[in-house]
Amino acid sequence: MDQFDIIVIGGGSAGSAAAGRLSQDGTRRVCLIEAGGTNDTVRIKTPGFMPFIPEASNWRFETVPQKGLDGRTGYQPRGRGLGGSSAINAMVYIRGNHFDYDQWAALGCTGWSHDDVLPYFKRSEGNERGGDAWHGDDGPLNVMDQRWPNPGSRAFVASATQLQLPGNEDFNGARQDGFGLYQVTQKAGERWSAARAYLRPRANLSIRTDALVERIVITEGRATGVAIRTAKGREVIGASAGVVLSAGAFGSPQVLMLSGIGPALHLAEHGITVVSDRDAVGNDLQDHIDYVGGWETASRDFFGSSLPGTLRMAKAVIEHRLKRTGVMTTPFAEAGGFWRSRSDLPAPDIQYHFVPAVLEDHGREKVKGHGFSIHACVLRPESRGTVRLNSVDPAAAPAIDPNFLDDPRDIATLREGVRLMYRIVETGPLAAYAGAARQRVDLADDAALDRLIRARADTVYHPVGTCRMGGDDASVVDPKLKARGTDGLWVADASVMPRLVSGNTNAPSIMIGERAADFVKRALAA
Repeated sequence: MDQFDIIVIGGGSAGSAAAGRLSQDGTRRVCLIEAGGTNDTVRIKTPGFMPFIPEASNWRFETVPQKGLDGRTGYQPRGRGLGGSSAINAMVYIRGNHFDYDQWAALGCTGWSHDDVLPYFKRSEGNERGGDAWHGDDGPLNVMDQRWPNPGSRAFVASATQLQLPGNEDFNGARQDGFGLYQVTQKAGERWSAARAYLRPRANLSIRTDALVERIVITEGRATGVAIRTAKGREVIGASAGVVLSAGAFGSPQVLMLSGIGPALHLAEHGITVVSDRDAVGNDLQDHIDYVGGWETASRDFFGSSLPGTLRMAKAVIEHRLKRTGVMTTPFAEAGGFWRSRSDLPAPDIQYHFVPAVLEDHGREKVKGHGFSIHACVLRPESRGTVRLNSVDPAAAPAIDPNFLDDPRDIATLREGVRLMYRIVETGPLAAYAGAARQRVDLADDAALDRLIRARADTVYHPVGTCRMGGDDASVVDPKLKARGTDGLWVADASVMPRLVSGNTNAPSIMIGERAADFVKRALAA
């Protein structure tokens, strides 16, 4: 049996950061286990190829039928391979609101206030604008301004400001409110995933790709290894000091339950021996419910399906391959903003993403012609869902139930977000494009708008909460990310978030991985 000090399960955003930092000083033998491949391909590295990510790099999960979405099943893409979802996402660098982390601390997550987490965000960040009170400039995660944004993205921001909505050039600074172009996790024109940022060749770091974790080996209440399945067969890898689980909001609860850690009754239904009865494992699933509106235009400024559009993209691909410049650096979600639907809120509750292309069904449905899309999502949803086992086969997808729009407050918030979306489109430079709405509705009619929302809304890819962190005994992990009831086991990814952050979740997941590495080091030194 191969033996290491620490095993990290999952090479995604948090797992890459944790493994990179734990192996950095060379004093520990670290093994990183990843179910997918290396993701070292042109289609992954080229930002503009995001709609053409290979199936091998995406788990392509589906939800159970959602009663809040007229019984539809939702699509849940998740990154597979090194970099995880940072290898397939829109590369938007957003941390969330200061309020989010102060709320975590108030909920019992001692040491997770904004003042506590800011140094870790700065440590991870290499912002090309330079360092200041809010930003780091020498961290491994490269962050940069977009250099070739679409004219329509700038028009979206200008139209928002004509409605007296504030502009914002730094959503991760002193204030989040406002509209602007997003900074992105790219470097020299290529996607800069967490794996590219943190995983360096080191003699003490072993990276096992295409290795599916079957369970964590637990001996007398302590995590002592990991059982994996590869093309060569099954094996157990030993961990003398412990295991860090970073398989994501769906994968981490699944691995815990397959290992006997989870709700006892549910485990018994699948014939799994209960090692630790933890009812919160797989509960508290939260995700940003999102509505996408589309507008068709005659303008060729936007991406689209036409002969001129195809020729333009062919030239852009050649330019990017030769120089790593031009429109193929697009993250697609180029611009956006944060808005409060009510003035009494402690932080924005709606986020917008502007995409200079018409999107249907997460980009999986081909649309003829040119145009643009706007996303509006509910930043702090009240609805809660679950992740459960479908099977004891670790290769089987879990049962994912976000329970979207179960709480009526969520659709009420999204309703206001959609209304503002249409106002922005009808204002200023964006209105000059004369976009024809693909979805027509009487915005003053709550019932009609709700029907449209339920017929079209889905995730914007930010699931969290299924291994909740807290100061209470019922939480899955404590504020040091140690699993309650099992020694030598930590969980480090978006699943530990007690509340969903007000923004994209990649940067916060990387921050969690950074913190986990420090927690593990301190625990081993004690």
